[in-house]
Amino acid sequence: MSNGASAIILTGGQSRRMGRPKAALPFGNSTILDRLIAELAPAFAELIVVAAPPEVESHPVGEILTRWGHRITLIHDQEAFAGPAPALVRGLRAAHHSTGFACSCDLPLLRAKVAQALCDMVGGFDAAIPAIAGQSQPICAAYRRGSADLIETIAKEGESRLTPITARLKVRLVAEAELRPIDPDLRSFLNVNTRADYARALTLAGF
Repeated sequence: MSNGASAIILTGGQSRRMGRPKAALPFGNSTILDRLIAELAPAFAELIVVAAPPEVESHPVGEILTRWGHRITLIHDQEAFAGPAPALVRGLRAAHHSTGFACSCDLPLLRAKVAQALCDMVGGFDAAIPAIAGQSQPICAAYRRGSADLIETIAKEGESRLTPITARLKVRLVAEAELRPIDPDLRSFLNVNTRADYARALTLAGF
């Protein structure tokens, strides 16, 4: 059952450490991006995918999305490989709902209930951002659509890293203890940045 929020998946990174596009990595009988869409699409009122500009896109995001018909909105970064902040801004501005959950495309074990819970926690804040193992997780977090302007302003001042940018927002930091009842092992936050991470995720998923 969907809630009144948007879900945004950011796929435009270079995947330098992995050495191949993470969104298109096989995961079971599909890809990591397919798995994220299958998890999030039924739980959100709309789903937006932000990809690299078509001329530099190194993985078949459009091809993957054709399997999902017209249920997904595909938009592209204005500048290639400029980092998650501009992509997040574009995703939030494309959203039709006041709250949006945003995540990177390398979270194959993400649970929709975690994403929904974070959206519910935003309240009067600009964002609800989990702190996992002492580290902020700004690309597995929920944002007010209106925070896009402030994120863009801070980025234009020269800060490209999303963690310092979001530190200047009015943020509700979400502790691990608040999320463990719905994701006991916090698998939603397992990034597959390396081949070892990918192998671990496959093992945990039973593949």
